[in-house]
Amino acid sequence: MLWKGLWLSLPAGVSPERCCAASRPEGISCLLHLFLLPAGRFSQTSTFLKSGKKIKKVSGAGGRSPPLMRLRPAAARGGEGRGREGKKKGRGGKGRVCREPRVRAGRVCSGAMGAPGVKAVFFDLDNTLVDTAAAGRRAIEEVVKALRCRHRCGEGQARAICEKVQAKLLKECHDPARTCITELRISHWEEAIRETIGGEANRSLAAECYFLWKSTRLRHLTLAEETRGMLTELRKAVRLLLLTNGDRQTQREKIEACACQPYFDAIVVGGEQKEEKPAPSIFHYCCDLLGVQPTECVMVGDSLDTDIQGGLNAGLKATVWLNKTMATPADSSPVPHYVISSVLDLPAVLQKMEHNINAKLGNERTVSSNGAC
Repeated sequence: MLWKGLWLSLPAGVSPERCCAASRPEGISCLLHLFLLPAGRFSQTSTFLKSGKKIKKVSGAGGRSPPLMRLRPAAARGGEGRGREGKKKGRGGKGRVCREPRVRAGRVCSGAMGAPGVKAVFFDLDNTLVDTAAAGRRAIEEVVKALRCRHRCGEGQARAICEKVQAKLLKECHDPARTCITELRISHWEEAIRETIGGEANRSLAAECYFLWKSTRLRHLTLAEETRGMLTELRKAVRLLLLTNGDRQTQREKIEACACQPYFDAIVVGGEQKEEKPAPSIFHYCCDLLGVQPTECVMVGDSLDTDIQGGLNAGLKATVWLNKTMATPADSSPVPHYVISSVLDLPAVLQKMEHNINAKLGNERTVSSNGAC
């Protein structure tokens, strides 16, 4: 007979870490059950803890699957755990509690979400983490209202001005060394007003329209509460980096407006670098910032041409395309590894990656075992 396990029942609200060392009583009432098991009956026996409940499941041949929370004390392994749990140890050399991840309706319920081999996730900003398009539409409506009420423009004229500005923004080519972005965009409005209404240039009206559009758009750029929660949970398992293309001033103002800085280990703006997405250099720069390899990173974004193509160019482990409308891309478009309709679906993708990698490793072990003499 060989003693192999120790079952514990903890009061509700008491963490397993406080009771993992029997030699350090914390004044907590714990019911200890010594269990004598025949040697060799179980292929694997661990110490399991579950706060406020008796343990009902153990792993091993003929046994049932383990509970969601599993603790591997460092003392039982000479200060080192095994596998994923052994890589991250808490204070004093104790093992780390690892909860199995679960996802419900796009929300993370518990546990680490990093797939094996994934150490970092890169996120795009516009229309990935924040709905820039929706904020822009609200800004346009404010400008149309101002042009109609304060400057007696007709509805058609006001909307024509805004449409022309949006067309100019799409074709915008800005060199920060030569032109201030504010002056350039006021010029867009000035040209659109003159092209629509005629007459002499009206710089003051153009500036009024631009600043109203800009302030309204920034005010409606928000990071949703569910997205904040997802980023918080993800960051417990992997490093997070925000990678956005665009003018330095414009993108930094957006980042400040949506208050997303605390959720990332690093933020990289394309306008501050020599090259933007999809150039491999900016992705490799991001990898260097986090001290990871491209094959340990995942890129998440809504643009096939910049986010996905860039991730493929840089040799990242995986690319995840955010396709909110689930539209069918052109045949010539780059092909992402995964497609999601909401950024909140990302944890499920990482779990799928973990499952696929574990299954592959299991198959390799089986082949190796069958081939052994």
